Amino acid sequence: MDYTPLFSKAVRRSKASAIRELLKVIAQPEIISFAGGLPSPDLFPADEIAAIMKQVILEHPEASLQYGATEGQAALKKELITLLKETEDITATPEQILVVSASQQALDMTARAFVNEGDCIITAAPTYLGALQAFTAAGADIRGAKSDENGVLPEDVEALLADLKKQGKPCKFIYLVPDFQNPTGTTIPEERRLKLLALAKKYDTFILEDSPYRQVRFEGTAPRTFYALDQGHGNVITMFTFSKVLVPGFRLGFIVGPEEVIRKFVILKQAIDLCTSPLLQMATAAYLRGGHLKRHIQTLVASYREKRDLMLKTLAEVMPEGVTWTRPQGGLFLWLTLPKHMDAMALLSKALERKVAYVAGVDFYPDCKTKNDLRLNFSYSSHAQIVEGLKRLAQTIKENL
Repeated sequence: MDYTPLFSKAVRRSKASAIRELLKVIAQPEIISFAGGLPSPDLFPADEIAAIMKQVILEHPEASLQYGATEGQAALKKELITLLKETEDITATPEQILVVSASQQALDMTARAFVNEGDCIITAAPTYLGALQAFTAAGADIRGAKSDENGVLPEDVEALLADLKKQGKPCKFIYLVPDFQNPTGTTIPEERRLKLLALAKKYDTFILEDSPYRQVRFEGTAPRTFYALDQGHGNVITMFTFSKVLVPGFRLGFIVGPEEVIRKFVILKQAIDLCTSPLLQMATAAYLRGGHLKRHIQTLVASYREKRDLMLKTLAEVMPEGVTWTRPQGGLFLWLTLPKHMDAMALLSKALERKVAYVAGVDFYPDCKTKNDLRLNFSYSSHAQIVEGLKRLAQTIKENL
């Protein structure tokens, strides 16, 4: 049976994640990998989670093991409302929150809710690969706005918006990862956020704010979220996830947005997976209620700060002239730029021969034309692996300059 002519356009447009495919190749224990966006498993609060899961099941067997409401468990929503107020000064009602199976589902649902084939959206260039996958599968015409060390450039976003308006094409939304962006590690300053928000209002569109790393800040003062800056005017939808600040295996996140949007998302989610695991929601609610998350994030920040500092120090010691990199104030990644004539994808096979891996940056660009960047993750590897892996990478680069 040849299924090729039967596949939908969405399937034919989709391509495998470069990161997920690479993870299969680098599963060998001798390879030092800076490729994945993986939290450190050494820091997973396994004992606390095990105790809470047992307690939730014993005390609430029916509610935790039965189907749940598509909108999310009331107990978790109550804790999320408190968390948003305490950490972000965001006031939200239960009707403005939808619990989802991590932010990747939120990206998929946003694409389904707003994008018809050929519709235009704007992202930073580069931007999160998983978002590009979701938007491409929906048939979006993705326009990439240039970025610098402070994130996406408002003037380039405005140029794209003005050009679309001239063509009579609306911009459905502007997708941004404003804090410690994946893949670059950059953070958009508040002054620039206000300009971008003003552009969204001027051109009658909204900002889709993806915020998975915001709480993992090592230094400096956090700019306000786009959602907080919008002050309830409805021009921002924000996605949060527990994958990077608790455990990724829970696949748990939430969307905050206008009630009319959340209602549409609920209908879509009913068709996708009915509900996110009630057991995991109730366990997370108990974890938040007990004050565990704040303490756990403090542990994460201390550990990842040390690893970031070590990676920055080692890069400065071993990398040849002409190679540059970002200095993230938090998160899990930094972005390394090779001389323009070099191709990070072509270099990857040679790096793998030296038993070190990274993600080539080309797939993070909507047009896939920039080839001399690569992403490095510092949260997963040990201190010794960071030093040795960067030495191997530097030697590979030197030999191919």
